[in-house]
Amino acid sequence: MKLAVNVDHFATIREARQSDEPEPILAALLAEQAGAEGIVCHLRGDRRHIKERDLRLLRDVIKTKLNLEMAATAEMKKIALKIKPDVVSLVPERPEELTTEGGLNVIASQKNLAPFIQELVKARIKISIFVDPDLKQIQACHKVGVSLIEINTGKYADAKPGRTRQKALREIQKAAEYGHELGLEIHAGHGLDYKNVLPIMAISEISELSIGFSIVARSALVGVELAVKEMVALLEKG
Repeated sequence: MKLAVNVDHFATIREARQSDEPEPILAALLAEQAGAEGIVCHLRGDRRHIKERDLRLLRDVIKTKLNLEMAATAEMKKIALKIKPDVVSLVPERPEELTTEGGLNVIASQKNLAPFIQELVKARIKISIFVDPDLKQIQACHKVGVSLIEINTGKYADAKPGRTRQKALREIQKAAEYGHELGLEIHAGHGLDYKNVLPIMAISEISELSIGFSIVARSALVGVELAVKEMVALLEKG
């Protein structure tokens, strides 16, 4: 199973002191060297962590795959068409949220999403949608023309070990199976760490995981390269 490392929270630390470090671009390069097969960043409307400057530099230096998470807005579409990331992941966004709180409601926005997606596809940008493990939402993703989805594992990750977590895990499994049946490439992420990632690894339909905060937190103790290598080693066992 592949690992894509989200570098947003290296920028969060930088912005906490409005400093020049830590440098998220350096963290991304170290993550690649340690075995990450993709780099993820979220350019939010409020620019709370990643800035356009970071995105431009990441596009220049990333050798694996650059995945830009963004809201489906005219502003972000213009930026994506200029920067040309390898993948654009469409996510919901609220200014007051601490982090992304759930998957995109594709059913409610199909009419606007389809042409938005097609314009990016014409520019040879692969489109993903961050979606809850809801079969109707996944079907809607298929209808608007994406070939890739990222299943939200947040509910599973937030649940304590027990029945609630097992139920959430089964929902992810069913969603991955259904998406795969529709011909979609299946990724997953949100809230995953070095412990709770193990059951997710057993879902064969999932080919890549996007992990950020837990790797950034681990990096504060052992360094970026070792933190990424430890996660890569875990995923290679899957």
